Amino acid sequence: MTQPLASTSFTVQSGSVPASQHQSLESNYHSLAVLWAKKYYLSVTRDNSKERTKHESLEEVNSGAGRRKTASKLMQNLTLASAQAWSLTETLLSEEIRRHGINPELINPLEIAADTRNLFQKAWEAYAEGAAPERLSVLMGKDSGRVRQKYTSQDPRAIGFVSMQFHYTGQKILAWLSPGEQALFSPYLKVMDDHMYMPLQAAYEAAANHEENSPELLAVQHLLPISTRIAYAVYDRVIRQHPSYETYSGSLRSEVVKISSIRDVEMFQVYLCLCVLEGNIRSVQQELFPLCVMLYPRLKVGWTLVQEMLNNILWEMHDRSCLDQVAPFLPYLRTLSEMFSKEVFQDS
Repeated sequence: MTQPLASTSFTVQSGSVPASQHQSLESNYHSLAVLWAKKYYLSVTRDNSKERTKHESLEEVNSGAGRRKTASKLMQNLTLASAQAWSLTETLLSEEIRRHGINPELINPLEIAADTRNLFQKAWEAYAEGAAPERLSVLMGKDSGRVRQKYTSQDPRAIGFVSMQFHYTGQKILAWLSPGEQALFSPYLKVMDDHMYMPLQAAYEAAANHEENSPELLAVQHLLPISTRIAYAVYDRVIRQHPSYETYSGSLRSEVVKISSIRDVEMFQVYLCLCVLEGNIRSVQQELFPLCVMLYPRLKVGWTLVQEMLNNILWEMHDRSCLDQVAPFLPYLRTLSEMFSKEVFQDS
């Protein structure tokens, strides 16, 4: 990487912070962002290298002309993909507007489609110019954070419509690409998915308020680089326990469901990091829990799976960390387990 993930610095909200301390706090923002990018880079480099062996030579597809051709193809199909994606999103979630008492004015399909299209356009510009997937985090992290903030600030559940529109648009786009183009572009799509589903920008900003030797910050800095490995291990545990489980999108073993499942395990870990850094459970209460209550029943993801996922996250963290690194997460993991317990959903 040529520069830190965050391209502009986060301003600490205090006029009394000394310059040296201000720089120290600001560096926490960058260091946490860089950890996420490094973790991501290692995971997609490993996964994408495996994919490349399955397909035709990617030299032509990966050339400057090949990338520009792919980006042009994507741009030409974006309007259609966006329209088809909204149709799927509406089919999945339209009833939830009434059932959850969401203000219909907050779910503006034209506005949501425009916001997601803008993010895709930025991604394709970066792809056409030869930017690496981890570089996309630098280029789009703040834009994605602003879109998340725009919708979660009005009603956190609104981000469910945005994220599903984003997800379905990406799936439609991938279907129009050749296997070689899919292998090259999929990591970029994962970067975009991660930033839309996960409160990464909020976590970076919360990290900026911690001293460098803060136990909470040190624990988060330890967890983020291993969060993908934990997610894969948790997914493997769950499919062993439920080998024939079927979701709205297909079997737990299908590639689409696997990708979404691993992303969700990572998402829960990022929310745990945010809770530790902010020192409260607010983000889970206001964003994650309402979103899960709205989406998971529609996606046919049972609460038993969520409970087992949280339990497996704890065991994986315990196996890969020392007590000091796990301790800051325990109160919030316990609270999440209670929020997603059988007692809460036994009448549903």
